[in-house]
Amino acid sequence: MSAVHRASKDRQDFYRRIDKAHVAPLWEVLHGLVTPEPKTPCLPVLWQWQAMLPWVLESGKLISAKEAERRVLVLENPGLRGRSRATHSLYAGLQLILPGEIAPAHRHSQSALRFVIFGDGAYTAVDGERVTMHVGDLIITPSWTWHDHGNPSEAPVIWMDVLDLPIVELLDAQFMERPDAESQETVRTEGESYARYGRTMLPLDFKPRSKTSPLFCYPYERSRESLAELARCEDPHPCHGHKLQFINPASGGPAMPTIGTFLQLLPAGFRGRTYRATDSTIYCAVEGKGRFKLGEQTIAFDAKDVFVIPSWMAHQIEADTDTVLFSASDRPVQQALDLWREAEG
Repeated sequence: MSAVHRASKDRQDFYRRIDKAHVAPLWEVLHGLVTPEPKTPCLPVLWQWQAMLPWVLESGKLISAKEAERRVLVLENPGLRGRSRATHSLYAGLQLILPGEIAPAHRHSQSALRFVIFGDGAYTAVDGERVTMHVGDLIITPSWTWHDHGNPSEAPVIWMDVLDLPIVELLDAQFMERPDAESQETVRTEGESYARYGRTMLPLDFKPRSKTSPLFCYPYERSRESLAELARCEDPHPCHGHKLQFINPASGGPAMPTIGTFLQLLPAGFRGRTYRATDSTIYCAVEGKGRFKLGEQTIAFDAKDVFVIPSWMAHQIEADTDTVLFSASDRPVQQALDLWREAEG
């Protein structure tokens, strides 16, 4: 027997013996664990609004909001099917609430955001304060806060949910609780949190209860005004156009500790420079239309479409008309762990 064959046989015998004690040799798997660049199963994908809208509305005929608890079509990344994930670290779905319905109250350790895509007049209640939903609004549900939804309007309302479900699952920190009542009691007037925290001021006795923003609604009307003012006074960034991040007004940090949220304006005719970053990102087109170029692949999007750009995938953004994009990613987690990286060109 040659020395090579003997070494191989000795190694396999060694592996079998240590395997019985739940031990494995690192050198057999090291190349797959520590890679030269990010290696993700997440794939670029587009969910077209024209295709999604009929399915979301059809779900309203099949099951009630109360029966479903949350009537949502999950946006599953094709590289992560069966795992209820839009990216490796974030869940996303389209939720429908019909006129007169209530989505029952509950709370959970996962943090959530609602980005309103279609319809006006429904509400979300968070810890006793209701806020009326309008297209383009960002509404935050902090971890372990009571929340429910209702629709007193005469038309259906649809929003995109994004939750840090995979992150919480990875840490085995999942909890959920349901109250006896279907809806929580409203104890604060609508707009109270915005009055306290939304005008670059804080109550004198403010003491943060968590790292999540105490301002749980960011109205699109005001965010859009900020982008328009930027467009009037400065040139667009060569990769991002005019891009702002939603922040916690009490700390200056991200609005949510696990999910970064952003809004950007791309002027008509914008042709972005190549860019990539380590945070896989979920986008929703609020206004306009354009395309993402990813090597040989092109993702053309229109208003209300949702799409994903995976980690470290070089891409370029182009806009045919004035275009506004909302986006969400796990950037705050990566930055907190000194892992986030970006590159231009």
